[in-house]
Amino acid sequence: MRYLSHTPDDIDEMLQVVGAESLDALFSNIPQSCCCRLPLNLPQALTEWELNAHMDSLAGQTAVSPDYTLFLGAGSYDHFVPAAVSYLLGRGEFVTSYTPYQPEVSQGTLQAIYEYQTLATRLMGMEVATASHYDGSTALAESLLMAIRVTRKKRVAVSQLVHPLYRRVIQTYFDPTDFDVVELPYGSDGRTDLSKVAGMDDLAAVAVQSPNFFGGIEDLSAVADAAHAKGALFIASFIEAIAYGLLKSPGSLGADIVCGEGQSLGLGRSFGGPGLGMLGSLKKYMRNLPGRLVGQTTDVEGRKGFVLTLATREQHIRREKATSNICTNNSLCALTAAVYMASLGGTGLRNLAQLNYDKAAYLRSELSQAGVETPFSAPCFNEFVVRFSNGFTKKYEELSEKKIIAGLPLECYYPELVDHYLLCATETLSKEDMDLLVREVTS
Repeated sequence: MRYLSHTPDDIDEMLQVVGAESLDALFSNIPQSCCCRLPLNLPQALTEWELNAHMDSLAGQTAVSPDYTLFLGAGSYDHFVPAAVSYLLGRGEFVTSYTPYQPEVSQGTLQAIYEYQTLATRLMGMEVATASHYDGSTALAESLLMAIRVTRKKRVAVSQLVHPLYRRVIQTYFDPTDFDVVELPYGSDGRTDLSKVAGMDDLAAVAVQSPNFFGGIEDLSAVADAAHAKGALFIASFIEAIAYGLLKSPGSLGADIVCGEGQSLGLGRSFGGPGLGMLGSLKKYMRNLPGRLVGQTTDVEGRKGFVLTLATREQHIRREKATSNICTNNSLCALTAAVYMASLGGTGLRNLAQLNYDKAAYLRSELSQAGVETPFSAPCFNEFVVRFSNGFTKKYEELSEKKIIAGLPLECYYPELVDHYLLCATETLSKEDMDLLVREVTS
């Protein structure tokens, strides 16, 4: 039942103040063609158990039901989630939490976010991390703007092997500005070609994703050297956070800013969201970080406490001085990542990353031995590119009918890569699943 606190007398009084005779007159500037005067065509109400049965029926009709075998990653990955994660997230104080502006009544939420920041800095190899953002794409775009603020230069270089949709978000951010975005091509090995960087002037940042969109592991030390030689910041992006359970952290390889997507850290794929934007930097750039930061302090009695700090956002200071006017804190998603990382621990995360690396390596090797071309030689994590024979589209559709999704066709993102597919294998796929795919695509 709707709860409307205003009585008819209250509404009449407000209408008199604004000079409107009625509610219809108040909204008279809305075109009649946009107004619906008919009652909503809704079905009869259901009991709770009838509604549950109806929802179960609808869920069974979804395009990707649980019995599909997915070799599909490309920025959204299927991982097992410990039962403890779901249980702890179901606690009411976490589910209902919002940005903890009042520390005196928000110590639990503030500490949870602080623990997330601590774990995020360790994973990324950074000295400070924010309290999270919308998703990996906005975290990357915000990082590029941050680099421009730090260096006061107007050009950024972004690898073509950064997720194509992330590059579209960057374009959305930068099109209304006078800043330039230059794309760096990829080489024959499936890694970023840095040769153009040396000839660029007024360069604020070089942004490279590792593992990149093709699954390739970039030489981050080389990127750092190329960026720093031009007086630019090196931004390391990622779409598969679990990779850094096995690979050296970007910070240890010279990155100034690290950002990316944390969906793999306990968040379900959920048909595309929500995501978790992770962002960290060196401490000297802390005041230029967008978004919220939680700091540890002491109260007047010397007791440990937590509080939002350095809050340079539009709610707190003048809009033109804010580091961002769009970022937010996905606190529940950040808490999910914190509980997930704490549940696995350092050893568990490393073992999981090793398992993911081994699964993809096995599938890549078996396909190669079966005669499928693997065009890029760079070492990969989780996913890799293959080139199937001409006319594989029909076979792809046949496999889909068998409930096997054989990767992501790359032609729509990279027109030159006709018949190329991005395949992914995480710990959720069995050896039997992978062997079946090899038999199907080579039969």
